[in-house]
Amino acid sequence: MSTKKIPLRQCIGCGEMKSKKEMIRILKTESEGILLDATGRKNGRGAYICPSADCLKKAVKSRGLDRSFKMQVPREVYETLEKEMERIVGQQ
Repeated sequence: MSTKKIPLRQCIGCGEMKSKKEMIRILKTESEGILLDATGRKNGRGAYICPSADCLKKAVKSRGLDRSFKMQVPREVYETLEKEMERIVGQQ
C-alpha cells in the first residue's frame, strides 16, 4: 500500500515549504489581474503565501510577488491583498 504524496509549496514571504492546504494562493490572470484564490483551483500563474501578516510583510519587502510573476507588482495590489487576506484569515 502506497502513501499519498502531499504537494508542497514554498511561501514567497518566509520561504518555508508547507502543504498546499495550509497556504493561500495568489493568482495572476490575464483578465482579472492579481487576486487571492481561496479555492486554489482557478486558472492562472500562482504563488503561495502563509496565512499570516508577517509573511505578507516579508513578501512585500523582498518583492516575492515580483519574482514569482516576473513583473513589477504595483503597491495598490499589495494593499488589496492585505485586506483580502485579513478577511479570509478572519473567517477560518
